[in-house]
Amino acid sequence: MAAERTRLIKGPGLLLVWLYGVMVVGALSRSVYQISTEFDRAPLAYSLSLLAALVYAFITYTLVRGGETARRAALACCAAELVGVVVVGAWTLVEPSAFPDATVWSDFGMGYLFIPVLLPVTALFWLRRSRTEVRAAV
Repeated sequence: MAAERTRLIKGPGLLLVWLYGVMVVGALSRSVYQISTEFDRAPLAYSLSLLAALVYAFITYTLVRGGETARRAALACCAAELVGVVVVGAWTLVEPSAFPDATVWSDFGMGYLFIPVLLPVTALFWLRRSRTEVRAAV
């Protein structure tokens, strides 16, 4: 059964797992602190940061797990993550008053060196490429 799983954490995939892991720690610790200390100040922003952390954690898990099902789940989550970053990023630029405090995805992830917008794009390319490599090997 383990032989059937395609490893997703080889080469650039290992870097993706590391970066997603860092984003889990950053987004989760920030959101948990903000939710527990000042939730009434910006509930939407802090909740979105927590959602981002959960998405990052799930993507990290699927990349480590490997296999075709995990690859598809990671593809779907990365696409959803990219949509979230674009929507929240645009929303924070159009209506800044909606977010009294920043989220992980505010301004397209500017507070996180734009990693939140670059990471899902890179992951989508990597996951599509890993599928091509599996097909070529079969």
